[in-house]
Amino acid sequence: MIKLGIPPGSTLDLDDLAPDQFEEHVTRRLSEIVSHFRDQEAADLVLKQEDPVLYDVYASERPALDGELLYGVTYLYPGKIGSEYFMTKGHFHAILETAEVYYCLQGEGFMVLDTPEGDSSVESFSRGKILYVPPRWAHRVVNTSNDQTLVFFFVYPANAGHDYELIAARGFRKLIVEEDGHPAIIDNPHWLCE
Repeated sequence: MIKLGIPPGSTLDLDDLAPDQFEEHVTRRLSEIVSHFRDQEAADLVLKQEDPVLYDVYASERPALDGELLYGVTYLYPGKIGSEYFMTKGHFHAILETAEVYYCLQGEGFMVLDTPEGDSSVESFSRGKILYVPPRWAHRVVNTSNDQTLVFFFVYPANAGHDYELIAARGFRKLIVEEDGHPAIIDNPHWLCE
């Protein structure tokens, strides 16, 4: 049996929202999820100039064992590719029957959710809001602010894993775009249901 010690606590200063003591750090750039955006021409134009950071994830490091929880904070920056807002890559859990909890610390946006069977939902996400992602639901967060970073805390089972492949292949059923200066939820014209 693996003996695990108590992990050191992590501190999130709510005045400047800078993570402290998280063991893992992942930076996602446009080039890593460029195919997830609807307007590929606009994405290619941006990539010719730069490869912007869309978001940073800071997370705890825990073993993938039953009963263990991973937690962390994501910083999703403001911006758009064409009319589509910056977003996270989005994923199912590799163990489909696992859930996740999100708590918004700053900013505003949406969480886009899909099931493998094609059900979908879009939930508003703003400071103080807690969202529960049930088992079997893929999820992606979208920052709809033009000037504020969307910051959120997350926690999920350490053995849940991530499945990015299905989302990469079929996308989400709904997209969040700017229309007439405001966020709008639209159908994804490229969405493929299996």
